Amino acid sequence: MRSRPLLSEGDLSTRARIRHAAVARFGRDGFDASLRTIAHDAGVSAASVVKTFGSKEALRAECDEYVFAIIRDSKRSVIAAQSGAPGAFIGQLARMDEYRPLIAYVLRAIQAGGDMARSFIDHMVEDALGYIADGVAAGLVVPSRDEEARIRFLIGATLGNLLLALATEPDPSAIERAEFWDRALNALTLPALEVYTEGFLTDRAMLDAYLLYVPDPPTDSSGVVA
Repeated sequence: MRSRPLLSEGDLSTRARIRHAAVARFGRDGFDASLRTIAHDAGVSAASVVKTFGSKEALRAECDEYVFAIIRDSKRSVIAAQSGAPGAFIGQLARMDEYRPLIAYVLRAIQAGGDMARSFIDHMVEDALGYIADGVAAGLVVPSRDEEARIRFLIGATLGNLLLALATEPDPSAIERAEFWDRALNALTLPALEVYTEGFLTDRAMLDAYLLYVPDPPTDSSGVVA
């Protein structure tokens, strides 16, 4: 299963072009970007944007849903392919030019803060619960005592790493450059894969101590603390 690109050749409606332009512009400039600028990027009038979506808030909501769908399709694609083709993950990296505007959009959504950022993260977690469950069922992912907590940690670790790279980048336009993304993602990928596949500690003594310490420790599916 191939995840959908940001804008496929058959997706050239006015609505799709505006959405595509908005995802890219919000990713570059944040959510203060004007409808007039988005309209210019899409090759339409500002009035056409308003007529099509009704408001900037409605446009952003559709952008959110589109980005969620691409992330969800991408993750499911990798999980589905990994059992027979471990190179599927590398295939996703090879398509990074296609995903870069989406990652930038996600980072800007988190930077915006407040209720919208919380809602954005909650939606990502909800979607991840589905595709991680698929991975567990396929025997590719180790089950967790608290899957939602693990997912929130992993999302925070990944996005936090990229936000840190962006915050410490002296060039404010770095988010638009391939060099920045190559550097940031290369710095993230190897350590993340090491932790995911090989672990970090050589024994579980710290985990066992924690499970004894907390008053209501999480349990496995049979109700046993493990």
